[in-house]
Amino acid sequence: MNRIVNKLNRLWKERAHRAAAGAVLDTPPILPADDGLILFSMIGTRVLLPYLVAVKSLHAQLRKGRIVILDDGTLTDADRQILAAHLGNPRIVSIADIDTAPCPRGQVWERLLALLDMRAGDYVIQLDSDTVTLGDVPEIAAAIVQNRSFTLRGDPDSELLSFAEMAAKSDDDEFLHNPEAHVQGAIECGLDRVSLPALTNPLYVRGCAGFAGFARGGDGRALAEAFSREAERLLGAERWARWGSEQVTSNIVIANEPDPLLLPYDHYLNFWDEGVPPDARFVHFIGSYRFSGNAYIDATRTAIAALGRA
Repeated sequence: MNRIVNKLNRLWKERAHRAAAGAVLDTPPILPADDGLILFSMIGTRVLLPYLVAVKSLHAQLRKGRIVILDDGTLTDADRQILAAHLGNPRIVSIADIDTAPCPRGQVWERLLALLDMRAGDYVIQLDSDTVTLGDVPEIAAAIVQNRSFTLRGDPDSELLSFAEMAAKSDDDEFLHNPEAHVQGAIECGLDRVSLPALTNPLYVRGCAGFAGFARGGDGRALAEAFSREAERLLGAERWARWGSEQVTSNIVIANEPDPLLLPYDHYLNFWDEGVPPDARFVHFIGSYRFSGNAYIDATRTAIAALGRA
């Protein structure tokens, strides 16, 4: 009975959120600029309205950049018309056009590899559709100016660690050898067995790929591909292709950038159904807790109100 009640409650919250997010269609359009910044997201028709809230609320604080979208294959002609009207006719790339070899296909690998290609000439921010910017983001603005990569922390205490330190912190070989273990936990406890000759002292951070910035002019795919080969050797192709492998690789890329910024968790955070701090600037409403309480709905309404009306 509780399972049925919880499911019905979630469905009601999802419907209430869609209704709240629909008001974003009455807000002013983004005026894009070809100024060296790309706000990049992979979306489909199901998340069109939340995505508009995510990208408009971030752009309203940065006041710069242009939009590039990776179509997951479900965007309709009507969706594209809405995106063109609200985002200044953004470039839309088809997921089928992204070559992922030798990395896995699916599980948003196309997103990571596409942005690593784009960063050759632009600073690229990867933005999930289930995020809301609620206030000033000076750390992000400074990172763009300084051409410094950043990531949202996965946990409040996430820090830069060597591969050996991360493996020792995980310290549970059961994850590595248990075929049912989540791929992130599995590879993290086996990082001390990963060889990346291009890096003298490879580093890792348990970050969140839902919001990350990639500095202009990085080495593109080389590190991601090298790490993916090593992880596949360690875990096997089937395990490494599961959900979460892309996020681990994003973490590797960010951690080994020059002077990467780990965003302060008191202002930039994941929502774990523990409330939204009064001074939260950016919140990622992860799937497990997205519709716990009314926080996502309230944040969406707050962000839309700050955008004003067209």
